[in-house]
This record gives sequence, structure tokens and C-alpha cells, in this order.
Amino acid sequence: MALLEVRNIEKHFGHVEVLKNIDFDLEEGETISIIGSSGSGKTTLLRCLNFLEIPNGGTITVRGETLFDASKWKSVSEKQLRTKRLHFGMVFQSFNLFPQFTALENVTLAPMLAAKEQNTGESEAEIRRNGEALLEQMGLSDRMQNYPHQLSGGQQQRVAIARALALHPDVLCFDEPTSALDPELTGEVLKVIRELASKHTTMIIVTHEMAFARDVADRVIFMDGGVIVEQGDAKEVIANPKEERTRKFLQGYSQRADS
Repeated sequence: MALLEVRNIEKHFGHVEVLKNIDFDLEEGETISIIGSSGSGKTTLLRCLNFLEIPNGGTITVRGETLFDASKWKSVSEKQLRTKRLHFGMVFQSFNLFPQFTALENVTLAPMLAAKEQNTGESEAEIRRNGEALLEQMGLSDRMQNYPHQLSGGQQQRVAIARALALHPDVLCFDEPTSALDPELTGEVLKVIRELASKHTTMIIVTHEMAFARDVADRVIFMDGGVIVEQGDAKEVIANPKEERTRKFLQGYSQRADS
């Protein structure tokens, strides 16, 4: 049984179908990169997995527990949604740090709240120690008491990664983690994600960095028009795509990158 099983996920906004019959598995310790043009549904898929959007169809199962079944879904409380979201850590394009909190406070806030609301059993001291360890892992041991405005974009994104890891998620999700960064800061964030992959952190990464997707991911999913067009071994899909739509996308991306 795969750690994550996504079956026939559909999402529409009004009459616009954004996701159609999305179907894939994710094994524990595996990294999947999702590639595709803007508007292909990549971000919406991540938001559905994190219950920031509620799908209109399909099922989502983690470790054998069905978190979502459209045929049985009914309105749930915000507390129940927060419980479901604990399975997924989300790193956004634009960091989304709280400006009034230090780096360490940003990392420890959600675990502190979860400990009280979800009875996770972690003490405040344990949460603080874990937050400090995560920031040290991100190379930010000297920035723990800095506020977001005192950090570079790359440092802010590394704080955001530490924050997502602090809740011990089953799956860590990245939505274009370097798109808001200057080119010279992109490398430091990609290095952190490479290190997480080398430690077999289970991840889904929406990215426009094709070389990164090829070298770091175990598998690649190519989306277009709200559907999965092709998926498979990362190096194989990017070097030798089988589908014409995948080939056109990669050729177009290569031309843009070279221009």
C-alpha cells in the first residue's frame, strides 16, 4: 500500500473544470515533481491535497486512512480540517510568514497550537527544541530571533520549510518554492530540498526547474489542461517523453530557458 493514494480527484470552479480524474500514488520516502504550464492545475492539486480547496470528486488516502471521499463528504468543522491538514506540510511560493513573529516563533506557532487543540503530546520545551533543530538544519541557527523583514527571500523560504516540517507531516508539499526568489537565492533553497530528498523525505514538488526535477525527483508528473498527461521515472520522462504534449512542453521550456 502506498503512503498516499489519490484517486479520480476532480475540481471545478463554476463551469470551469480545473482538475479531471487525477490519479497517482506516492510511496514513503519518494519525491514526485509536478511540471506543466501555468494554469494546468498543479497548484490547485496541491491545495486539494492540503484541503485548502475541497475537491468535487475522488478520494485521498494516507497510510490507509481515507481523509476524503467525495461520495461521503459533508461539511466538516474547521478543527476537523486542521486535523486532516496535519498529514501535509505546505511550502508556498510567497513564504507566507507572520511578519510580527521571529523565525523561531513562525516555526513553533503551529505545533504549539496543535499540541493544545489536537493533544499531540508535545511539550512547549520539546516544540521549541525541535524548532531550533530545524532552523539549524536549514542553516539559520544565527537567525532564529530575526523577523521576516530582516531575512533575505531565500532565508524566509528556508524558515517556511522548517515551519512545514515542524508538524511532522506525512507528505511535504512545495508550490514553486523558488519562483519568488532572485536567481542568486534559488540555489540555497534547492540545496535544502536536495538534502531532504537525500534523507528520503516524502515530497511533492510543483516546480519550473526542469533540471532540478530530473535530478532530485524519483518520478515526474506532467499536467496539462487539468489532467495528468504522463508520469514516470523523472529522468526518463524529461529525457524521453512518450506523449506528444509532454514533448512540446519540454521543447518549449528548453527554448525559453535558452533565450
